[in-house]
Parts: sequence; structure tokens; C-alpha cells
Amino acid sequence: MLRDVAVLALDGGHAFELGVFCEVFGIDRSDDGLPSYDFAVVSATGGSVRTRHGFRVETPHGLERLESADLIGVPASDPDVRHPEELFAALRAAVGRGARVLSICSGAFLLGEAGLLDGRRCTTHWRYGEELARRYPKTRVEPGVLYVDEDPVITGAGTSAGIDTCLHLVRKEQGSAVAGDIARRMVAPPHREGGQSQYVRRPDPKPGTGHLASLLAWLEANLHEELTVEGMARQANMSTRTFARHFHREIGTTPLQWLTGQRVLLAQHHLESTDEPIATVAERAGFGSVATLRHHFARRLGTTPHTYRRAFRGPRAGADGAPRR
Repeated sequence: MLRDVAVLALDGGHAFELGVFCEVFGIDRSDDGLPSYDFAVVSATGGSVRTRHGFRVETPHGLERLESADLIGVPASDPDVRHPEELFAALRAAVGRGARVLSICSGAFLLGEAGLLDGRRCTTHWRYGEELARRYPKTRVEPGVLYVDEDPVITGAGTSAGIDTCLHLVRKEQGSAVAGDIARRMVAPPHREGGQSQYVRRPDPKPGTGHLASLLAWLEANLHEELTVEGMARQANMSTRTFARHFHREIGTTPLQWLTGQRVLLAQHHLESTDEPIATVAERAGFGSVATLRHHFARRLGTTPHTYRRAFRGPRAGADGAPRR
């Protein structure tokens, strides 16, 4: 059941993610025929908590309020802030009796510190994925998705993905109609396509280093051409086997994996900055066909080229400055 919800107000916590929990679960929408929740904001001390933004959150509820909660929300906070052991013990006890915990963004670090990510898949903001995996090696971090449901531990990705994560749980427990109505009240999509990989900043091109510098520069200038490992090896004046081994040692991946990644980046650039047809983008990026472009977009970014362009290109402005629909 999903009736009693408690969300943690944490020292150094982020207001937006705290607000997501308050918006989804803390507003009485029973007049619209939607479920209402017994909702409370909780602090480890049952008093005032200072957010990272400088203002304070006041709550009369201490950790004892977690004892009845069906769901405990864990907003983002500074991963390096130390929290009291009593908080970790309360979270473990809640999961032990059957409650769920749901983190947003860097809130996953708090669950990791409590030992609740051990043996489970999880996610966090894409910027924190490597650090989360380093600190808690018993978990499997999936940085490319919007959320991971390892019931009773649910983790959401960065910032606005908290909305997706909370609506996912509402949809799971109370149906798509309820989740859709709450989303409409929030003026938010009830379900977003793709994962957070599509939001990762594209790295700026960097000059190659080592023996492959000139080859990488040549490849980046010829991504639209038909390229093979054998052809790359000839360009580098190496045998195919020696080239593949040398490439992996110097670049850290296989030639074809690198080539596909560069082509996806080039396609992203064209989708963001031009109005070229998808077929033209596929040709310019070296994929040859829209079907191949879609395949690699789905594998790498978890979305389609059309959806990506709609999200990051937006409507074009007309001559009068008004967006074209």
C-alpha cells in the first residue's frame, strides 16, 4: 500500500528534490478523486534543517515518524555530508519491516551509506555515477536510466528524474490513470521516453595523443565515410591485429566502439543545431540509414533521433521571432 509517506529534510539538502516529494505526495487532491497521503517532512533531530541554498526547513517530526511510513523519500544532498548513524539504522529498520525507500539524485549516497544498495542495481545523477560505484562496490550503478526499481529500494537519476521516479511508483501502486492525473496537475509528462544518457553533456573534441593522434584526427574528419577496422589499420600502417591491440591500449575501447560513439556524437550535434531531415543526419554521421541511426541511438542514449531533436532543438523561430509549430 502507499498511504503513509515521510520525506527526509537533510542537512545541506537540495530544495528542488525535496519539493518533488512534497508536490507528488504532499498535496491533498482528493477533491479531484485522487488518493491523499498521510505526508510528513522528517529530520534526524525533529527540528530545523539548513538547506544548501541557505534557508531553513522547520519540521516537528523526528526519526520516530519513519516507523509508520510506507514510503520514505530521500532527496538529494551533499554526498560528503556525514549523517547520524541513527538515520541509517532507521532506514534499515524501515526496509526490514517492508517499507520502501526512494532516493532522488545524490540521495542514493545516503542509501549506500546505510548498506541498502548492496547487491542491488541503482542509479543517480549521471555526474555521480562513477563516484557512487567507487564508494559502494557491492552495488551495480546504471547511470544511463531515469530510475531503477529494485523494490523495496527505488533510486532516481538527476533532479527532474525524481518526478519520473515518483510517478512510476504511483503508477505501479495506484494505476496509470492516477499517475496521469497527478502529472497533469503538475504540468509534467506522465512518462518520459529514454534515459538520462541523452542529457549528458557532449564532450568537446580533444586532440588525439600518442601514436594514434593523426589517425583520430583523420577519422573525425571522415566519419561520414564507410570505415572498417582493416581500413583504419592501413591508415595507421599497422596490421589489423596489432592496430586493434594498440588502439584498445591507448584509447581504452575497441576501434568500432569508438567509431560508433563518435558518430552518435556527430548525429547529436546535427540534430541539435540543424533542421536537416533525419535521413540526411544519418548519412552525415556515417550510419547510412535511418534504421541504423535509430538502433545506435536506442542503445547509446535510450531514445530516438526524433525525440532527441524535439527535446534539444525545440521549435524554430519564425521571422517574427515566434516559434514555428
